[in-house]
Amino acid sequence: MLLQITNSIVSVDWLQEHIHATNLVVLNGTIPRVVDADKAAETTQIPNARFFDIKKVFSVIDAPFPNTMISVEAFTEKAQALGINQESAIVVYDELGIYASPRVWYMFKAMGFDNIAVLDGGFPAWKAENYLLESKKTYRGNKGNFQGKDHLYLFRNYSEMLQEINNTKSTILDARSEGRFTGKISEPRKGLRSGQIPTSHNLPYSKLLHNHTFKLKTALQDIFESFHKDDSSFIFSCGSGITACILALAAEHVGFKKYSVYDGSWTEWGSLYKE
Repeated sequence: MLLQITNSIVSVDWLQEHIHATNLVVLNGTIPRVVDADKAAETTQIPNARFFDIKKVFSVIDAPFPNTMISVEAFTEKAQALGINQESAIVVYDELGIYASPRVWYMFKAMGFDNIAVLDGGFPAWKAENYLLESKKTYRGNKGNFQGKDHLYLFRNYSEMLQEINNTKSTILDARSEGRFTGKISEPRKGLRSGQIPTSHNLPYSKLLHNHTFKLKTALQDIFESFHKDDSSFIFSCGSGITACILALAAEHVGFKKYSVYDGSWTEWGSLYKE
């Protein structure tokens, strides 16, 4: 029987239990953080993992802003090259715990693909349980038959955000740290001004986590309810569209369905918006 994923977040114990499922595909969605520049690179991986290269493969390389979502056609071609099929069950992990893996989850959601989950705690949690590891290797297997569907409405662009800042039915939540949101701490991207999107609120993604794993559902529910307005939708933003997806994943996990991610996030807004 083919594996069907029913939760958007799964534990390392769950993955270990289903590691031999015939349709399972494990993706490593790690991207480096600026603050981890001196950290030694991992040389091992979860067995049969395939590297999902957000920066160099699954983003528009020559776009003016980082991590720009690619087209359905491009995503389909590159996912097929990783051996991903229509019937695949995908679990994506991150070597940093929870950081970029939710971005991978969200990109697949924007391709109309739902049989995917993020590994709670990521690679650190997997290693902590002493589960099997192998040396990193490049995927050399067969091409898959994955076919993306256009659900790119899950992303917001700059023009749409100009309208959303005046939309009383939208709540914009910024996943950056409080210091960056208030402008007390400079942006890590050279030359990018500090500040915040008008009418937005601050929900640092770190507030949703405890020791690299998501907080209990009840705690997450309380956090989102504190920002939620009746019949409103969430729009999640951050620095460059990565950690906003952590908020999106947590919102999905606790039952919110009306949300989107501002793809360009503060890097785009801070570069283009003139007050």
